[in-house]
Amino acid sequence: MLAPMGWAYADTARFRYSVESVPETPVALVLGAGVWSGQPSPLLARRLDLAVDLYRRGKVKVVLVSGDNRFRGYDEPTVMRAYLVGKGVPESKIVRDFAGLETWDSCTRARRIFGVAKLTVVTQDFHLPRAVALCRAAGIETWGVGDDSMGGSRTQATVRGYVREPLAMLKAMRSLTLRPDPALLGRKEPGVEQALASP
Repeated sequence: MLAPMGWAYADTARFRYSVESVPETPVALVLGAGVWSGQPSPLLARRLDLAVDLYRRGKVKVVLVSGDNRFRGYDEPTVMRAYLVGKGVPESKIVRDFAGLETWDSCTRARRIFGVAKLTVVTQDFHLPRAVALCRAAGIETWGVGDDSMGGSRTQATVRGYVREPLAMLKAMRSLTLRPDPALLGRKEPGVEQALASP
């Protein structure tokens, strides 16, 4: 079970950066991590704060927020967009993907539905090697920026993330090997292209 994790850490090491040192890309992909009572979960808020920092530094031009919207009344991408707008990111520079049901789906939809060829994926450090590996397997030139989320009120959630990650990486090997369609595919969407072209 630990072998895929070791591979992911080694294989993606050269693509994982800090906010300050990550290369510029057109798009930041922020992966969903739950919403509570209409607000981002603490871990998701930290991901979104990283995306705000990337945008303010000029490291990215557009933020693609990808999350779950399968159930009535549960809409991760819209909550994520509202949070970013509240932090000063223009709404015209935020694109929502409503079918990011898991990491592979978010990555492959970014490529196949939104036409993204190069991006910075944003998540927690414990998830970052898997996210970078999956996005690169989806055919995207990918760099990653992670939030360590250790300390304060999120230490327990972070420890749980590290404990679960080897099993999640083992599951991800299927996507890395077979490159399946995402759970929901659909038509191509021009949102990212339009956001990049907007003033």
